Amino acid sequence: MDRPFFSIVMPAYQAEKYLGNAIEGILAQSFSDWELLVVEDCSKDKTLEIAQKFQSADKRIKVIHREKNAGVSEARNLGIEKARGEYLWFTDADDKAEGDLLEKVHNSLQKNRAQLVVFGLVEEYYSKDGQLEYQNTRKPHAGFFKDKEGLRKEMLSLEQQTLYGYPWNKVYDLDYLKSLGLKFEDYRKNKFIEDILFNIAFCMDIDSMNILDIAPYHYGKRGNESLTNEFVPEYYQLHRRRIQALWNQQKYWQMDLDQARNILGSLYARYILSALERNYDKRAKMSVKQRRDFCRNIFRDGLFEELVMKGKASESMMLKIALRLMKSRNITLNLLFAYGIHIARQKLPVLYSKVKSGR
Repeated sequence: MDRPFFSIVMPAYQAEKYLGNAIEGILAQSFSDWELLVVEDCSKDKTLEIAQKFQSADKRIKVIHREKNAGVSEARNLGIEKARGEYLWFTDADDKAEGDLLEKVHNSLQKNRAQLVVFGLVEEYYSKDGQLEYQNTRKPHAGFFKDKEGLRKEMLSLEQQTLYGYPWNKVYDLDYLKSLGLKFEDYRKNKFIEDILFNIAFCMDIDSMNILDIAPYHYGKRGNESLTNEFVPEYYQLHRRRIQALWNQQKYWQMDLDQARNILGSLYARYILSALERNYDKRAKMSVKQRRDFCRNIFRDGLFEELVMKGKASESMMLKIALRLMKSRNITLNLLFAYGIHIARQKLPVLYSKVKSGR
């Protein structure tokens, strides 16, 4: 059997509302040398039935049905195992891709046979009743990199643009990926960070990368279905691990650590602010004393001292204010600011999202 150029892995769980459109988007691609692996994760709705209908109509589509639900990470890992292509692309069952995405990625790889291709995306924010409220387009600066030093300088810039962590805006060299034996960590234990940990590990020693200044992937954030609206008690600990992993990578690469401190300090401050704000959620069940102790412990943490105290914010005004307050280590002022953000998030969610993204 001939090896396809692209393997596309699409985890699908309870996706009957969106799956058909997602697969139609793959079928509409102008570049046709691909296989689509729909990893159906024991859904209770008609997801499996829909996927099987597409499989019957097109031999490039293969449905892998799991008898027991195991989560998106295990679905992707199974997809990696079964994939046969030269390059691997992950996509979600509720997202959309523009018709020339694979063609543009393929064209770039004809110019520079890279281990990784990165492109931009469009974040689409939907209301609870399914109406599109606004879009936020993120496009990286284009570049073709054939050496480790050049591509490593770009990684923190990608993270600043929220483009390093996602798996959907990347195409991976499948043979290299399999040689690493790399797998996604359990999503249910590592919500928010399983993707960035995977990408950090993949990128640790690569020596070639293409960055395309396009945004052909449309990532939908849908009301209460969005993970950002889910309450995760371990939010701070998970994101501290994210920042620590990025900092460890910069030190492993022996990069400009002063510049890395500025960038990562700012990013870490963003996650701290979000954690402090989330502590006002009723589901946190935190007393005033517990919120103050939480804040105090962060300010005493070694990573906070190493990064936030030396960080410089170049993003939104909200983050610049937050970073200044955190450097003061004034617990009362920081908690008041976080409470104000919490009220804005609850009462004006669209405005909150726009301000948060720096728009």
